Amino acid sequence: MSYLGELRKVVGHRPLLSAGATVLVIKNGKLLLNLRSDTNTWGIPGGALELGESLEETAHRELREETGLTAEKMSLLTVLSGKDFYFEYPNGDILYSVVALFVAENVSGDLEITDGESFELNYFDIKDLPNLESRAKSMIEWVSENRPDVFIYT
Repeated sequence: MSYLGELRKVVGHRPLLSAGATVLVIKNGKLLLNLRSDTNTWGIPGGALELGESLEETAHRELREETGLTAEKMSLLTVLSGKDFYFEYPNGDILYSVVALFVAENVSGDLEITDGESFELNYFDIKDLPNLESRAKSMIEWVSENRPDVFIYT
């Protein structure tokens, strides 16, 4: 069981702080998103840091677990937190996220749902995005305003 899963056994739905990594995968100018099974909204692959793991290790693990892809390198774009990263899950769990946002470089592998956390994986044009989970929307807005060059990375 995950670290957060173990904590939830003790604290129930009460608010938790969670550090994690999220990974932007850009291919031909399109952004990879996952249709999340927990919220039925589109998000960016990523997840919580496990005990003893670095944020970069988390980024690599989450990308592999959620998409079947691997990246030769992860480049840190920024660390985001605050009110835009408060989230209440449909099951009532409350989380305040601290997110290390990475962009994956030299991605390889076959796109595949491997962990049951997604219903679908798909690439989207940044100008034509589907219904986004709130934290994903905040991350994409940050990149659009501060590092728009990332979205043309291939």
